[in-house]
Amino acid sequence: MGNGTYFYFMLFENLGSIKYAFFTLGFIFYCAIIYFNVIIILVIFLEKTLHQPMYILISCLSINSVYGTAGFFPRLLTDLLYDTHKISFEACLIQSFVIYSYAAFELTILMLMAFDRFVAISKPLHYNNIITTRLLAFLIVIAWLYPITFVGISALLTGRLTICGNKLLRVYCHNYEIVKLSCVNNTVNNIYGLIVTITTIFIPLSFIIYTYVRIIIICQRSTREFRSKAYQTCIPHIVILLNFSVAVFCELTLSRFVNGELPVALNVVISLEFIVVPPIVNPIVYGLNFPDIRKKIRHLIKASK
Repeated sequence: MGNGTYFYFMLFENLGSIKYAFFTLGFIFYCAIIYFNVIIILVIFLEKTLHQPMYILISCLSINSVYGTAGFFPRLLTDLLYDTHKISFEACLIQSFVIYSYAAFELTILMLMAFDRFVAISKPLHYNNIITTRLLAFLIVIAWLYPITFVGISALLTGRLTICGNKLLRVYCHNYEIVKLSCVNNTVNNIYGLIVTITTIFIPLSFIIYTYVRIIIICQRSTREFRSKAYQTCIPHIVILLNFSVAVFCELTLSRFVNGELPVALNVVISLEFIVVPPIVNPIVYGLNFPDIRKKIRHLIKASK
């Protein structure tokens, strides 16, 4: 089979009328994700008092959520409405790139958040001199280019393969599943896939864990008031990190080790967690836990009415 043919999403087969219930649920989730994240982006963009590194990084998370879900939900909703669930090889590669670059972006942004909190807590008097606007802009650009490069190369390596199968047991395009359908030697892809996993997941996670351990050590040596303020700003980040880390771990475990051994429904839920849950949880956590954002959101909603 050449690369000019199509893949078929087999999990959409034989859904019957229940697909309309799934479509409604998916549409509601997508609308909620767009609504909550766009509010966060607008509030931080429009309010000059929120033009600070921590809030700018929060807006980056929301922008990334809009980006990642745009690569997933429109295609999912279309497949639920139509009887033909096929996608071209090229479109499948693009969707896979968007979804996994989204996941990598999320971790690099969380890594910058951890660094920002570490500087704010360990060197509060020098914070503004260290985290300058120029440095923040540079770090954000690197945080986006770093995953694009590694995930993009992975997509290019997959694009060169000759594919001999056309059935995907997923509801979205998964690079590893595409590679398994190739009828040529895919050792290079597997090795590079391991490199991508290490560079885009484990290295950022290791840095984040190290940073928060250092923050905890500093807080334990400080006054109760300082410790309380530090934990108040760090806990939302840690909640987001734990939520996303668990989702990514489930996705990696599912795709690499237990794929095909779980019930279809559980397979779908686990594989979708890192795409669906963080984009809707992130803005809620930040909107509820940061008084400055919460106040500005109320003001924005009242003004719009």
